[in-house]
Amino acid sequence: MNAALKRFRIVAWIVGTFLIGLVFVAMPLKYIWHDDTLVTVISPIHGLCYMVYLVLGFHLAQQAGWKFWPQTVGLLLGGTVPVYSFFVERWAHRKILAEHPQASDPKVRTEEPV
Repeated sequence: MNAALKRFRIVAWIVGTFLIGLVFVAMPLKYIWHDDTLVTVISPIHGLCYMVYLVLGFHLAQQAGWKFWPQTVGLLLGGTVPVYSFFVERWAHRKILAEHPQASDPKVRTEEPV
């Protein structure tokens, strides 16, 4: 569980950062100043990172034993709204630690090595 949580947290921050850059920097550049350079660079990176986010989020939700609705769906939608992924990441981290206290101790290993 520790590894899945850590991977998800890292990807959530990456997805959130790229989405903020896309929405608040690249899109205004494209539609106000007619320069689509950043959009063509940032949007594919965000799209790829979001696909990784979906896989890791689903894996984390499965390991945590969450229901598909609303926990897993809410978790997966975190990368679609600017800054929402940061809140979802914190929520998931706190929820996992509350439900699975062994996840807070890095010396306790409950999953097989990959």
